[in-house]
Amino acid sequence: MNSYNILSNVLTVSLLSLLAACDQGKGLPILGPVHTENGRTVHHTVPPFAYRNQDSVLVTDQTLRGKVYIADFFYSHCPTICPIVKKESVRVYEKFKENPEIVFLSITLDPKHDNVAFLKDYAANLGADSKRWHFLTGDRAATYQLAQKGMLVTALEDKNEPGGIVHSGALILVDRQGRIRGYYDGTKSEQVTNLIYDIPKLLEEPSEGE
Repeated sequence: MNSYNILSNVLTVSLLSLLAACDQGKGLPILGPVHTENGRTVHHTVPPFAYRNQDSVLVTDQTLRGKVYIADFFYSHCPTICPIVKKESVRVYEKFKENPEIVFLSITLDPKHDNVAFLKDYAANLGADSKRWHFLTGDRAATYQLAQKGMLVTALEDKNEPGGIVHSGALILVDRQGRIRGYYDGTKSEQVTNLIYDIPKLLEEPSEGE
């Protein structure tokens, strides 16, 4: 799968998300597979994970419980889409960095290169506050699994791709319950603008248990 196909997939998912939102007539759709449990519909949620951020602080799915977060998968020496996605991510971060209810996650697909010390410098160069934007590193196989099975985006090794890794450029919007609510192509400014518009919709939703 080449980069063009990945971006096409992201665009398709985004279109489906938009159509679903229109069908609902309110709010944002809840994306991913569903199943029935004791007669009720159960939506897909991001599974448990644990990483170290650029300050070597442990960040887990429980750390983020009750927060709206925006996640992406990247690696620092990516020669293709990552620089564009990071530039667009900074635009979103600058818009919401003062809101403590919103967190940003950038999870490296190359932890051997992107260790804690390296990511600290990388994050500093972007002007990212480590309490608000976590640059995460951890087990590579687990990260690929989280991307593909947890956040439902492409991430895999491919020696034929520039940089040796093929991955999605999606910015993934996740709600307070860990449910995926939107995919936005991080290489397309207009889609990132849509993300900026959609984030407040999740902030208006009640927290779990309210």
